[in-house]
Amino acid sequence: MDSSPYLLGVESQVLKLIEDSKSDSADLQRCATGELRLLSQCSQNRNVIADCGVVNLLVGLLHSSDPATQVNAVTVLLNLSIDDRNKISIANYANAIVSLIDVLIRSGIPEAKENSAATLSSLAKIEENRVQIGESGAIGPLVELLANGTPRGKEDAVTALYNLSKCRANMVRIAQSGAVAHLVGLIDHAAAGLVDKAVTILANLATTSEARIAIGQDGVSALVDVVELGSSRGKENAAAALLQLCRSSSKYCRVVLQQGGVPSLVALSRCGTPRAKEKATVDVKSKVFILYEITVRAELHDPMCFVG
Repeated sequence: MDSSPYLLGVESQVLKLIEDSKSDSADLQRCATGELRLLSQCSQNRNVIADCGVVNLLVGLLHSSDPATQVNAVTVLLNLSIDDRNKISIANYANAIVSLIDVLIRSGIPEAKENSAATLSSLAKIEENRVQIGESGAIGPLVELLANGTPRGKEDAVTALYNLSKCRANMVRIAQSGAVAHLVGLIDHAAAGLVDKAVTILANLATTSEARIAIGQDGVSALVDVVELGSSRGKENAAAALLQLCRSSSKYCRVVLQQGGVPSLVALSRCGTPRAKEKATVDVKSKVFILYEITVRAELHDPMCFVG
């Protein structure tokens, strides 16, 4: 613990607030957790708060019947989780992840759900936490929030799924959860940043056989639109997702052709970002140009599939 007068003062204040948070008085708990919430907004304070042993208390208060106390508790955990050291320690506390998931499932307070999803998203930035979060059952409640949450809740949910989808085991879980249709829906209705995350998740999922059927059914047209009109990052990941589909089955090549995707793919192969070309190079050809060749071969192989 830093011995500077300021941080010693914070430590003393936090220890007092911890005792107040253990009170049987709902009013005192609410006020104490509110003060902890304010203190945790300052980056300088976060490690001091965590080192005072507050995490176990906060995890217990996630089940509080008082809505304000529950929101305060989950928000303090969210603020503490911004520090990478705390990401690991929070995940290692017994029942912390399960309790955050329980807030997603049972809380009737939108802010509590949103901040719970944001906390899981923050924890999932650490590789070792991703499997634990997925195995603990977070995927389904996050997809539910993505489908039916507030606009901010949807944003928190897709960001959490984006971080979790970097783990292969979670890719399968996300694919089996029914998330694909909701991710495709974001492409048409969300802000650019969310579209890019949704497309990145779809590109990750397309590497699994479990997701390719769902993406092929619901997502080809949307991915083609992103290749044509999306951001540089969106175009790269949409092309990568389409490549996975087309490599798995010629029927997806035909769908890409039917959706008018070839001109955009050719344009991307010639004018894509250096990162796209470097990342997508196979035998000195970009993935999008390979896509173009695959789709043309599919047309030549079965030209009648485009009649009528």
